[in-house]
Amino acid sequence: MTQIIVKKRKKHRRDLAFPIVNTVVLLLLMFLTLYPVLNTVAISFNDGIDAVRGGIGLWPREFSVEAYKSLLSDKLTYNAFGISVARTVITTVLNIFLTSMLAFALSRKEYVLRKPITLIVVLTMYVNAGLIPNFLLIQKTLNLSKTFWVYIVPTMFSCFNMIVIRTYIIGLPEALAESARIDGANDLRIFWQIIFPLCMPVLATVALFVAVGSWNQWFDTQLYNGSKKNLYSLQYLLKMKLATSMNTTNAANTSVDALAATSASKSTPVTVRCAITVVSALPILIVYPFLQRYFVTGMVLGGVKG
Repeated sequence: MTQIIVKKRKKHRRDLAFPIVNTVVLLLLMFLTLYPVLNTVAISFNDGIDAVRGGIGLWPREFSVEAYKSLLSDKLTYNAFGISVARTVITTVLNIFLTSMLAFALSRKEYVLRKPITLIVVLTMYVNAGLIPNFLLIQKTLNLSKTFWVYIVPTMFSCFNMIVIRTYIIGLPEALAESARIDGANDLRIFWQIIFPLCMPVLATVALFVAVGSWNQWFDTQLYNGSKKNLYSLQYLLKMKLATSMNTTNAANTSVDALAATSASKSTPVTVRCAITVVSALPILIVYPFLQRYFVTGMVLGGVKG
């Protein structure tokens, strides 16, 4: 009887070992993941001159909001924020709608041209004309330069996203479309009322990809709308503010007046850089928790089915 009790205790200890070790490892990984984020937030709220010394951990050493004031005091920042929000929303909606429609068409076995069209579309992932031909196409041929539509038209379709959505649609039961077709539904109605609602997990995943890419984009602004301040995206404007802050600091090394101006502002490139990181990442961090459930499901099913 005593041996049985001892064996049960040993088994109970072994059963407890894994969850304890697992919890400790996950807590450690969570800390390693969160520390850079929290450290960036702490530096962004720290006094600029004091932040140059370094050594800031998870809490500001000398609290200050000067870095955020330097970013948000300009009315151009709010206009750029509106441009970035508008381009992100419009690009995401159009990309999802157009890409999913093509993915549905190429997933139909009765469509005789689905294989050659798929091959042509996939080739664009491996063969690209390059930066200069794309620049000439958008600026000279399409005349989209210095317009808001330069943010929208080139990003309305994604080959990679089409493949992900197409793979997901192929994994859906074919009987759903066949039964709807027997009831008299055409392809557009089948797509919009049956296939599209069932694709919500993968569409949410693709929407997150597109939204993050569009929100973080700044290079197209520099190429096509660099001379139009009212069309600046938020990322490009923040990049310009960071460059201005760094130039001011460099000038302070050789100018007493510039040094005094920098000290008075209480913001340095260190705090400005961290504040830019927080401002640019915050909208995505707010949206992501609402899409996380669909994101995991969509990635698994879209990558495995079919």
